[in-house]
Amino acid sequence: MARYEHYHVFAIPQALLDTLVPRSIVNQVTPAVDELSLSTSPVLPPAPALSASGARACNICLGAAFADVDEQRTHFRSDWHRYNVKMRMGGDNAVAEVQFSQLVDGLEDSLSGSASSSDDSDEPEDDAVSALVHKTKKLNAATNDAEDDEDAQRNLPNTPVAWFHSPPSTQLGIYKVIFPSKLISSREENVGQLFLDELKMMQTGGGEEGRKWALFMVAGGHFAGAVARVSRPDSEEDFGVAKKGKQKKPKPDTELLKHKTFHRYTTRRKQGGSQSLNDNSKSKAVSAGAMLRRYGEQALRDDIRNLLNDWAEELEDCERIFIRASVSNRRIFFDYEDPIIEKGDDRLRTFPFPTRRPTQAELSRCLQELTRVKVSHLTADALREQDEAFIASLPKPKPTPAAAPAQTQHKPAKPQLTPEEVAALNIQREIQSRWSRALEMVAKGRLDPFKTFLSKEGALLGEDGVNTRVPADIDDAMKSETLLVYATRKGQEDIVQWLLEEARADPTLDEDDDEAGRPVVGGSRRTAYDFARTRAVRNVFRRCAADHADWWDWIGTGDGGGRVPSVLSREMEEEREGKKKVRRKGLKDKVREREALQKEKEKERPAVVEPPKLEPRKVAKEPAEGPRKLGGPSSAGESVMGLTPEMRAKVERERRARAAEARMKAMSGSR
Repeated sequence: MARYEHYHVFAIPQALLDTLVPRSIVNQVTPAVDELSLSTSPVLPPAPALSASGARACNICLGAAFADVDEQRTHFRSDWHRYNVKMRMGGDNAVAEVQFSQLVDGLEDSLSGSASSSDDSDEPEDDAVSALVHKTKKLNAATNDAEDDEDAQRNLPNTPVAWFHSPPSTQLGIYKVIFPSKLISSREENVGQLFLDELKMMQTGGGEEGRKWALFMVAGGHFAGAVARVSRPDSEEDFGVAKKGKQKKPKPDTELLKHKTFHRYTTRRKQGGSQSLNDNSKSKAVSAGAMLRRYGEQALRDDIRNLLNDWAEELEDCERIFIRASVSNRRIFFDYEDPIIEKGDDRLRTFPFPTRRPTQAELSRCLQELTRVKVSHLTADALREQDEAFIASLPKPKPTPAAAPAQTQHKPAKPQLTPEEVAALNIQREIQSRWSRALEMVAKGRLDPFKTFLSKEGALLGEDGVNTRVPADIDDAMKSETLLVYATRKGQEDIVQWLLEEARADPTLDEDDDEAGRPVVGGSRRTAYDFARTRAVRNVFRRCAADHADWWDWIGTGDGGGRVPSVLSREMEEEREGKKKVRRKGLKDKVREREALQKEKEKERPAVVEPPKLEPRKVAKEPAEGPRKLGGPSSAGESVMGLTPEMRAKVERERRARAAEARMKAMSGSR
């Protein structure tokens, strides 16, 4: 029958402490293990109450076992178990509890919203677990290709608990985070014995006020912090006699000295992530909710730092400082001027197990979990079976291919250029630079600098002059273009006119000619006119065709033709302008006639006789405090009080109409 005791990590009985020996974990199984060699056997951290049938164990979560049915049900509802189930269904390996805790710390908000808090969110937990599974698979896919010499070291099991054995069948487990950091990161062979020596030293040395720890949690705008005493002072005794002769009650091993919780609105419900992270990944939102969340983040940051300043003396006396926060939230504690907690402080720790929403109850639970010793009672055979099953479940290291013998590779020496080749290369670079300058002037429409440049660099164009095509090494896309084609395509009207009239550029050259003068691209000829995109540039070609018809075959569509559809002489332009003026004049005449007809119609309309204006009657004002008659206000002015301007105008029109009718009746009666 298994026995379970609740030991405090700083109050382990001396009789039990003297019998403890360390237990280690390696990646090999020793053939023979007996009760006397448990201290050096390759074993897994023991699990309590493993029955023969395994009814109270989880086969998915790396051999997790439970003391009773309630603990087993709680595990099946936990995020750790659901996460491992999803990973196994997807063909991936399950993770240990400490690895799952590290994954949770990388998220912005807590996965479980089931802490004892009054403002629990209605967001489904499965969505958060699914998001974590998706994130883990992405990280695994990104790192699968990066193999190095540390693969074997990573495959070794690294548990968050240091285990000790007391013969014949008692095992104690203590979280490593409460030990000094030099032991946690130690790779020595006798690290187990170092943990045991430190555990024995930790039973004393609490000082006059005892050992103090600080615990802080931040997630989703929720904050919880506490300073706790985790061990009694050395001078205190467990029992004593009070003044009245009654037995004193022993003080608890742990006690919260200070605690504080508060919440700020920083995350959008069912969206996840803080507003600052959303602003960094997308454009800055300008909604009212976004502004409130930014204000909440700043207020939360100020509240936490003010609290740290108030607790500065208590934090200085703390032996360990536990912080659970995401990467962005951890900056609240360190990244500001004169921080209370230094970033490289040796006392800093993270929680080695999953945590829920930051509340005072969650801090108390985590404090109890850290300070309570895990106890199990397993025999040597049960330990051996458990160790073998765990080691068999570890992923096997990938075989590293044998390194091929290094072969000296001789890089081919760069060919040395002769002075003639160097000079030719320099000339080519100079030509490229000049062509680039000329094309830039054409693209920007700078006619005067372009004419000056061509007059000085006439040799640049070669024998063909302005009809020289752009070299292929300048721009492969323009190797078939002349300066005229390039200026036409850029829509530079002045430069096109100067090239046609002054420089006598040939408008009949094809887009791409071979040595025989035949087009080799497409199947149809394209001359400079075909690249004109505006009417102004097309008119330049048509005017030149009219003024200098004998220079080129402007209108021809065959080989050697300029493909200009028609000429545009000055007479044609003047005739066109005349037609435009006549058309504009006709439109103006029609507008005048329409306006004259409108005025005649307005004159023919009968004149509207306006009623004579009535003088307002003078009504004697009643005293403010005098008697008032029943049936409404005493004057017409008061009857329209409280009405809208439209209603007042309507009432006034009706009143005037009735007065006019009364006058008309009076006039007809007098006759």
